[in-house]
Amino acid sequence: MGVCDAIRHNAPVGKPTAMSAPHLPKVAGIDPMVPVSTHTAAPTEGIPSAPGAFIQDRLAGWVSDLTTLHELTERLAGTSTLDSALHELLVAGAALVGAARGLLVLEPADGRGPSRTIGLGLSHADLGHIETVPRSATAYGRFLDGLPDSGAPLASPDILGDPGLDPGCREVAARLGYAASYTQPLGTGAAEAAGATGPDATARTTGRLGAAVWLYDEPAEPLERQCHLVGVYARYAAEHLARLLELERARADAAALAEELLPSRLPRIPGVRLAARRRAGPGAGGDWYDALPLPDNALGLAIGSVGGSGPAALAAMGRLRAGLRAYAVMEGEDPVAVLSDLELLLRMTEPSAAATALYAYCEPDRRTIVLAGAGHTPPLVTGERRTEFVETTLSAPLGMLSCWEAPSVEFAPRPGETVLFYTDGLLRRTGDTRDRAFARLHAAAAGVPKVLRQDPGAVADHVLRTVLPADGTDRSAATEDVAVLAARFD
Repeated sequence: MGVCDAIRHNAPVGKPTAMSAPHLPKVAGIDPMVPVSTHTAAPTEGIPSAPGAFIQDRLAGWVSDLTTLHELTERLAGTSTLDSALHELLVAGAALVGAARGLLVLEPADGRGPSRTIGLGLSHADLGHIETVPRSATAYGRFLDGLPDSGAPLASPDILGDPGLDPGCREVAARLGYAASYTQPLGTGAAEAAGATGPDATARTTGRLGAAVWLYDEPAEPLERQCHLVGVYARYAAEHLARLLELERARADAAALAEELLPSRLPRIPGVRLAARRRAGPGAGGDWYDALPLPDNALGLAIGSVGGSGPAALAAMGRLRAGLRAYAVMEGEDPVAVLSDLELLLRMTEPSAAATALYAYCEPDRRTIVLAGAGHTPPLVTGERRTEFVETTLSAPLGMLSCWEAPSVEFAPRPGETVLFYTDGLLRRTGDTRDRAFARLHAAAAGVPKVLRQDPGAVADHVLRTVLPADGTDRSAATEDVAVLAARFD
């Protein structure tokens, strides 16, 4: 990747050109170091000005710049995900320097990731063309690689007319139709470029995070005022990105741990085929599932959810799943006994926690299922001739009563039918009321195409795609995990 702005180590950033940015919308996190605005015109020659008028104009420009920074940083502070923050930074920076297009490369210096490359007004093909430029020939590439003299913002005011730039830069610029660029480092070096010194600069050090590049359609260079404003904004943005980066890494670690606590593969039992899907929420909750072979060609199926999120929920999830496996081996043909023992384990190991669970004892040869649930959502059986919820007895979640017990339920799936076990997060992620969420789930299962009904994994995928919001984002309960276990009986 590369934008034709590199290798110009001594480019004058502060010299204004004929280009000036349009008046900017307003933005967050004000820095008292912002200087008096330099964009106010001097008094007209030959016309005397009243005493103090020039100072008032300069102060008015300063207040306007502070207001703009305040509103932009507030919008940035309102972002809660790394991707949304990167997009907001790119858009706000383009407004500050008066550019229409740009790209941002996130590449933390510690090598732990994640890495991102996003564009503003650039397609994936355009970004691919930019990536063909040698990295060492770009200002952002030199900064990310930690090369000498690469920590300051850099302007390339006339890419096509600068013979000192890499030929690849000029070729890509001509192909994509941009003629100038401005690069702003993010992270270490950005604070110094924005004017922070002494203890303040040290406190704000975030390490190299990435760089933003904004592109102009005609030869141009941002004014000194614009360069300073985007530098101050970039310093606050780097701090916000560093926090979101650590949060995303923690979520990724928790999701990886949760996957390790779940079965690496499902058992193969004659007469039934299994598939499981799990969508981890950003909070790393405690939704889980399990399937284990039992004596006499039987099968134990379990699904559950532990209240809370984070490491505590994951630890409780691991203990409950391990405990249920042990109880299922000893008395798996009696789901009520299994859940009663699980209730005792929860009270002994997690006295302040609550959990829901459902355990089913399956005999594929006889095509029968005996199950019991503790505050858990009822399974859904679906096939070509019917789609209906299994009527289970109403019972409290585990950990809510001093002694848990509820009667079991027995039912018989027909040949070719799939039984869906799922956690409550699937319903809550829809953002609908509970009745409407159940109706939505029922309609999704009933609408599985005939060609997909042979594969339990395809059935689960279709249900997830149909039930969850079409844009892939949650309208409510965004931290909810979702677990689905599908069993198709031959």
